[in-house]
Amino acid sequence: RNKVQRLPIEKISRSSADQRKGRCGRIASGICIRLYSEEDYKERSEFTEPEILRTSLASVILQMLSLRLGEVNDFPFVEPPNTKMINDGFTLLTELSAVDDNRQLTEIGRQLSKLPIDPRIGRMILAAKQENCLEEVLIIASALSIQDPRERPLDAQQAADSAQKQFVNDASDFLTYLKLWQFFQENAKHLSKNKLRHLCREHFLSYIRMREWQEIHHQLSLLIKESGWKINQVEATYDEIHRALLTGLLGNIAFKSETEQYLGARNIKLYLFPGSGLFKKQPKWIMAAELVETTRLYARYTAKINPDWIEKVAGDLCQHHYFEPHWEKRSAQVAAFEKVTLYGLTLVAKRKVNYGPIDPALSREIFIRGAFVEGEYDCKAAFFQHNHELFHEIETLEHKSRRQDILVDDEQIYAFYEARIPKDIYNGKAFEKWLKKAEGEQPKLLFLSREDLMKPAGEKVTIQDFPDKLLLNGVTFPLTYHFEPGHELDGVTVEIPLTLLNQIPQHPFEWIVPGLLEEKIITLLRTLPKTLRRSFVPVPDVAREALETFKKPIVTFREEGRFLEYPKESLIDVLTRYCHRRLGNPVPKDVWGTLPAHLLMNFQLIDDEPVDMSRDAIKCNACRLKKFRAPVPI
Repeated sequence: RNKVQRLPIEKISRSSADQRKGRCGRIASGICIRLYSEEDYKERSEFTEPEILRTSLASVILQMLSLRLGEVNDFPFVEPPNTKMINDGFTLLTELSAVDDNRQLTEIGRQLSKLPIDPRIGRMILAAKQENCLEEVLIIASALSIQDPRERPLDAQQAADSAQKQFVNDASDFLTYLKLWQFFQENAKHLSKNKLRHLCREHFLSYIRMREWQEIHHQLSLLIKESGWKINQVEATYDEIHRALLTGLLGNIAFKSETEQYLGARNIKLYLFPGSGLFKKQPKWIMAAELVETTRLYARYTAKINPDWIEKVAGDLCQHHYFEPHWEKRSAQVAAFEKVTLYGLTLVAKRKVNYGPIDPALSREIFIRGAFVEGEYDCKAAFFQHNHELFHEIETLEHKSRRQDILVDDEQIYAFYEARIPKDIYNGKAFEKWLKKAEGEQPKLLFLSREDLMKPAGEKVTIQDFPDKLLLNGVTFPLTYHFEPGHELDGVTVEIPLTLLNQIPQHPFEWIVPGLLEEKIITLLRTLPKTLRRSFVPVPDVAREALETFKKPIVTFREEGRFLEYPKESLIDVLTRYCHRRLGNPVPKDVWGTLPAHLLMNFQLIDDEPVDMSRDAIKCNACRLKKFRAPVPI
């Protein structure tokens, strides 16, 4: 399951034991002493399991597909392998890009079938052609096809390490092979065979394996030349060599955890082999020529790699997970974050990508909501400006009336655009292109009407109840509205220039605005002591009755617009007098309780920029005096 080569100690079969009994070097009959019991011998299997049932079938499958021998599962093997082994073989060939999703040979697979070597190593050679590093990869591929020529006898380990230290590369064991090859080739040019053998012994190298390495390299080189491939004359870079090698070793990549342990593909845990040149530095990402399980699971013949290479080499083998899709005003497109994994290893944790082509339907919805419902879009089109202004106007009515049942909800606005914008539009660029043509046919296609945005309740909110300007002592003051309980701007705010503050009385502002006056009177009546309040029930009816008797604030129409004008008396004085008449007894002016902030005018002092803000004009005046009395710096 983990694609790991295991090297445990296993018991040989009875047939192998009997065969070895006859190969003891005897020249006549004798006695064979076995180092295990007769019971153990009898419990062993009679024959060794066929190799086809024990090793990877990738090479076999590759040749069968190349020869068009039909379905692998239907082939009449003498010893048929189980389905799992066949599937594992196809999995490896898929990893090497040798077969497609339908288990048919790809062009790479056809080329691999012509190379009489392990498919992994063959894949490296094919990639080396593209990376222009055939010279180096042929040497490494030949080395990986034989048993390691370096020897390390138990009684001379330190001597062997010292003699071979000159070959070690601390970033790549594959480059160690290149150094070893260059050493042997250079000396083979001028040394006799005996001297070359002696040199190999001095450096703890197997002369026979070095010759085998040469022979395999020679055969591969001939094969490459016959194919018409050109071997590079310029030395390849580290990146080129290792990107080529990576194509055959994608299943053997690993990531360094916080401990000395590595996390490999398919969630296996492994360690760097102590004999590796990388053992001391322990790089973050590695690839290994093989994973071998002895007392531990070790990565052997390893190299440091850049994780960016993996995604490019692995291609469709990578899994892409997308999260947090969102609208981006600046780029006018829907973006998301991407996580890229291969065999459970995270290659990219969080990368921003254009989400439109990935999920057009969801991107279209996010585009409409972000660009048009929320208005987060730099659009110069007439409809957009019109809709924005209309939306703001109706939203202002909600702030003025302190109601949230005037503006339609976002879903209705979304439905308006969703019904008109084509299904394949999910970004600003495509929208602008479509809009240019659509407006030529229907100029008002995307124009919202007042009825589209406003619920019927909004028709009751008028400019007479909530004017935008106040006229007091011949001076105009702007009024702004904000509906957010607890916020410092909640209610009605009047902007007063600092220089005019001492010229206007505070008491007219008690009348606030006509649209809030009834609520204010109701609230004031409810602050009366219980003994008095009993005479003013039901309070809302009494408030409306009182309001009918008052000389109320009025909104006048002038050339410059609509203006609010206050009565000359304060609201408290008028309301106190009304209560006196209703009760027949005097009512103290200080009997009234505290009001909520939104029923008190909010004074904002302006001196080129905001200076101070308070619900109490007297405090604002104190701020003014403090400002003007402040010492002038010399």
